[in-house]
Amino acid sequence: MLILLILKLNNAISQLAAEAYLACTTWSGPDLARAETLRSRNVDIAVLGLAAALPWSTSATSILGIVILFLFWPTIRSERLFAVVSQPAAALPIALLALAAIGTAWATAVPWLERLGALDKTMKLLLLPVLLLHFQQSRSAIWTFVAFVGSNLILLGYSFLTCVVPSLAVVEKVGYAGVPVRNYIDQSQGFAFVAIALAGLAFEAASRQRRYFAAGFGAAAGLFFANLAFVNVARTAFFYIPVMLVLVMVRYLSRRELIAGLIGVAIICGGLWQISPNLHRKASTIFTELAVQRDAPIGVNEPSAAMRLEFWRKSLRFFEIAPLIGHGTGAIRDLFQQDAIGQTGVSAVVVSNPHNQTLAAGIQWGSAGIIILWAMWIAHLRLFCISTPVAWIGMLATVQNIASSIFNSHLMDTYESWLYVLAVGTAGGEVLRIQSGTDVRKTASSLGATQLQ
Repeated sequence: MLILLILKLNNAISQLAAEAYLACTTWSGPDLARAETLRSRNVDIAVLGLAAALPWSTSATSILGIVILFLFWPTIRSERLFAVVSQPAAALPIALLALAAIGTAWATAVPWLERLGALDKTMKLLLLPVLLLHFQQSRSAIWTFVAFVGSNLILLGYSFLTCVVPSLAVVEKVGYAGVPVRNYIDQSQGFAFVAIALAGLAFEAASRQRRYFAAGFGAAAGLFFANLAFVNVARTAFFYIPVMLVLVMVRYLSRRELIAGLIGVAIICGGLWQISPNLHRKASTIFTELAVQRDAPIGVNEPSAAMRLEFWRKSLRFFEIAPLIGHGTGAIRDLFQQDAIGQTGVSAVVVSNPHNQTLAAGIQWGSAGIIILWAMWIAHLRLFCISTPVAWIGMLATVQNIASSIFNSHLMDTYESWLYVLAVGTAGGEVLRIQSGTDVRKTASSLGATQLQ
């Protein structure tokens, strides 16, 4: 039995080696079609790996992002590339990245290390048009979503476990109960996205009379919501979760059901706030922090709400100084550092992130950066304005990024930007594939009708 298993493993390894050799060396001849299929499959595998790794490790995610670019390069066809890049959904992320690269030129007072570090935060946007182009041809978009959800389900179980036994966490920090890896902001972002996506799929399954699927999706969504309510949650989620829930209800409920649903959600949220120490603590500290004076000494716990207000106040002033093209890529920390001289308390805090994506773009690249940023978000919202579940999932990711970027720079923060690029790129590519298929069918129907006439 062992010998048979070894032989099968040896055959599998030999086959994989032969396929890898074929994919790397065949560019013409009778095996070209098979080689191109293998190259596309390799990209699919790398994207699946990225989706599975994202909830756990940004280092692994970044490495896989580079691998995807290398694997994708040989599959590019110029006509397909120009067709996709000519669309705003793909062109605008490249435009924002190009602006960030050019913006390093006029950040003259900033060390090059700071400029390149800020530029590096935008580099993930390069992968977005790549995913749009790849998934316009690939049919594995659904498996990417499955890989991400499955990975988050494992993390969910680990989160509940470490809430009971904190010593089992990879990262054990004060205030990070139930957050075994990374941080509670990233974990909340991923859990909220998965929870609401699964809730939407539960509605979708129920509308098609697939009760077992509806029950399964609903139960899984409930577990994620329970973790957010009773284990740990980022306070930004208090804003973007209601926005995303309303989006779900608008899609699947009638007007009368929508009103009843909103009332029901409000009652449930009020009840959870009363019985959940986690929610009660997170919500009540907001008002305490907002009462902190700007020049008051900062205690053990940073008053993040008051700090955000101060960051925004200063950021608006920085923007007013250079409203057209900004201060250049990477200039944020230097501006805050100069302004903090002679200040105390919250006013003396120096950051490289104003905790608002629009202000982050405005400080560095002025009105040009703000226009391109919002044009990109709007282009992605328009891309997902079709009635399919995959488009709705892409819409959720876009809305979550826009909403959470009011309180954070989530298009540049590591986990949140990877989530945005992965979800929008994968879902957007699938939408483009569906639309191209629809256009082909419409053209064929019109040609058939013309021939009959």
